[in-house]
Amino acid sequence: MGKYPKLSERHACRILGVARSTMRYREVPPQADETPLRHGVLEVASLYGRYGYRTVFDLLRAAGWSTTESVVRRIWAEEGLKVPRRQPARGRLWLHEGSCVRLRPEAPNHVWSYDFVQGHTYCPWRGRWRRFRILVVIDEYTRECLALYVARHINAHDVIVVLSDLMLVRGVPRYIRSDNGPEFVATVLRNWLKSVGAQTAYIEPGSPWQNGYCESFNGKLRDQFLNGELFYSLNEARILIEQWRIHYNTVRPHRSLGRRPPAPVAWTPSSAAVHAFPPIPTPAEVHRQLNLH
Repeated sequence: MGKYPKLSERHACRILGVARSTMRYREVPPQADETPLRHGVLEVASLYGRYGYRTVFDLLRAAGWSTTESVVRRIWAEEGLKVPRRQPARGRLWLHEGSCVRLRPEAPNHVWSYDFVQGHTYCPWRGRWRRFRILVVIDEYTRECLALYVARHINAHDVIVVLSDLMLVRGVPRYIRSDNGPEFVATVLRNWLKSVGAQTAYIEPGSPWQNGYCESFNGKLRDQFLNGELFYSLNEARILIEQWRIHYNTVRPHRSLGRRPPAPVAWTPSSAAVHAFPPIPTPAEVHRQLNLH
């Protein structure tokens, strides 16, 4: 020990107040070339600018990469990557204890929830914005987004049309949770739900946290998609929003579902809407790109 040759390592570390492992630590050299993995992380981060390193790791693992979350986190930090606070919109070139606590979903089709999200289209030659609404319907147990209905105006009759189409395919849910908006408390809608056998579960006024599943989805829809898109027409908004819904259901991993998508087999891989968003690069594709360069 230099100046004190008879002082043991254990005694010296106890005097200095440091761990003995720090005296024996040796840097472990990397076992393999991380260049392909680094390129894969950068490519996925550039494709999905609102995803953090955990979601990037889940997407890479689903694409066939053999790595760990800690390695992706280290590469993420070394490359200076971070989720930006705000994403500028861009245009596309076309070539009280509430019911949320009392009523919890127990199985698929047990509790549905629906809400509205607002968006805008932009007319460049007139320089004006026009508002549209999105009716969001989700299954709280599977976290699957059942519908994203886009229209300029949506009333109670439109809600009935959307719900009836879903119920013909998926069956009638036992409960439907919503806030106290005029479209959801309308007499015609309540009578129709009663006639088909679905019970309403309204949250208390001014308590959006009681509809937590739908509010969480609305936040992801706005942060990861709507805030980064500039729609020039209502048809464009409908197509892109439906493509994002399919991406959310079949590709995007969900942490509460064991890092898997809500409905990975709901759509066939040959569906054109599945490939509307950029695919996740596989290890073979990244190695091929590196060899070309």
